[in-house]
Amino acid sequence: MLSIEICGDDTLSVTIKDPDRRRSAAAHLRELDTWRECVEGTQSVVVQFDAATTSIDAASERLRQQLESATSQSTELSSLIEIPVCYSGEFGPELDSICEMLGLAVDELIELHTSHEYRVDLLGFTPGFAYVGGLANELDVPRLTEPRQLVPAGSVGIAGGRTGLYALAGPGGWPLIGRTPMSLFDAAEPQPFLLLAGMRVRFTAIDKKSYRRMVTK
Repeated sequence: MLSIEICGDDTLSVTIKDPDRRRSAAAHLRELDTWRECVEGTQSVVVQFDAATTSIDAASERLRQQLESATSQSTELSSLIEIPVCYSGEFGPELDSICEMLGLAVDELIELHTSHEYRVDLLGFTPGFAYVGGLANELDVPRLTEPRQLVPAGSVGIAGGRTGLYALAGPGGWPLIGRTPMSLFDAAEPQPFLLLAGMRVRFTAIDKKSYRRMVTK
């Protein structure tokens, strides 16, 4: 039975622990276009409705009916996106200190980070910031004690068992190991952010020359 909780005057949350069912449910709700916003979390899906025209009870019943009628579906989120990353001190100021902390050579860290396939767990604290799950235990490090006021767009950080990708420039406290030249945000696109919850991701290592060539394209 679905467990729907009231999170505010215009917000409902439904717990769906299975990741495939959760991604499918979120995609289904977005396609219906009856909610002001639909956000997938690590164990739940949260929807926002217009409280001026819809009561909590009506919204809850609508959400229940829509989820019960949803069928498991595979979407474009299952496709694999390769993200090139330049791992260097210029783009990843914590790269060397992380390697020293973990007792790894830089090449070993890069090998560990690029040898796995990951999945975007959720989008987070700044617009488009991607929490990418599945980081190897050998790369588990804490966040910075003093966050930066400005992190460049495309920066790649690791902390707490995840990789963090900054789609936009902004504040952040993740230790940075590199940067991608790939544009993670395009305002001209109907879906401006490249990454969405549920997408599969693999990182590939590139050198500075390749990075600069890709940036100028």
